[in-house]
Amino acid sequence: MEQTDHYVGIDVAKANLDVAVLPADECWTSPNNEAGIAEVVKRLKRHRLALVVVEATGGLEMPVVVELAAAKLPVVVINPRQARDFAKATGKLAKTDTLDARVLAQFGQAIQPEVRPLKDAQHQALAALLTRRRQLVTMLTAEKNRLGAAPKSPVRKDIKAHITWLEKRLKAVNNDLDKHIKRSPMWRAKNDILQSTPGVGPVLSVTLLADLPELGHLNRRQIAALVGVAPLNRDSGTFRGKRSVWGGRASIRTALYMATLSATRFNPVIKTFYQRLLGAGKTHKVAMTACMRKLLTILNVMVKNDTPWHHKTATTT
Repeated sequence: MEQTDHYVGIDVAKANLDVAVLPADECWTSPNNEAGIAEVVKRLKRHRLALVVVEATGGLEMPVVVELAAAKLPVVVINPRQARDFAKATGKLAKTDTLDARVLAQFGQAIQPEVRPLKDAQHQALAALLTRRRQLVTMLTAEKNRLGAAPKSPVRKDIKAHITWLEKRLKAVNNDLDKHIKRSPMWRAKNDILQSTPGVGPVLSVTLLADLPELGHLNRRQIAALVGVAPLNRDSGTFRGKRSVWGGRASIRTALYMATLSATRFNPVIKTFYQRLLGAGKTHKVAMTACMRKLLTILNVMVKNDTPWHHKTATTT
């Protein structure tokens, strides 16, 4: 076992895992299968590791990440945009799998992102169901758009049949999500707390349970920044730029936006807040973003305190 702290970057592809270890300057490629992952874990255990950085790749990274975590190695999954921005900032414009692995290792060495606990098996299963639901909704929307433009022909009949099938699958996935939540007393309790809020329905509730396990464990600024509804400064010298929101978890923002639209009509606290912002001259977009942030803050406090919706409590949040 070496005494130097090493930083590892793993670039995940469907077929291979490209690994880079710094400062040992060690690189290799292993197949992305059980044997290859086992080889990666075995070789990394020979080093004293400070951090293993893996880029999120739509789920392809999960098998190796789970095995690394099971081996008690310090692994963190980062947003691909962070890695590319870091590469550009350090002048590394070329892109190959080996170079990407080195960039990830250098990112870990320079930035040292915080290692957070990985989702357990139940969370992963719930997240997979939620991802499948989003896919079905996307396909259903696309097919309905095609139906509107399709002339009367056998193609139109085929599209209708596919829409019927997709609607059945969507209903089945919704039922599976409901059963999955009800099987866990903890999730069932959180789901009841979240849905006690006017404007919050099953879609936002399930999205928060699956994609935002940090809810209730962070303060209001941290949770807003994590989701991507916190206004960020754009100032330089005497210039004062327009504050804007960006980054964060897009899937949560989408569900939160739809819930907030409903809340501006049916939630007395959010409705009053929204109308006050419009009365102060704020645009609809700015007011909606502020309402999304306020609704998220309220839900964060409710989950933290394990208390359902209450008008008086929400007003002071």
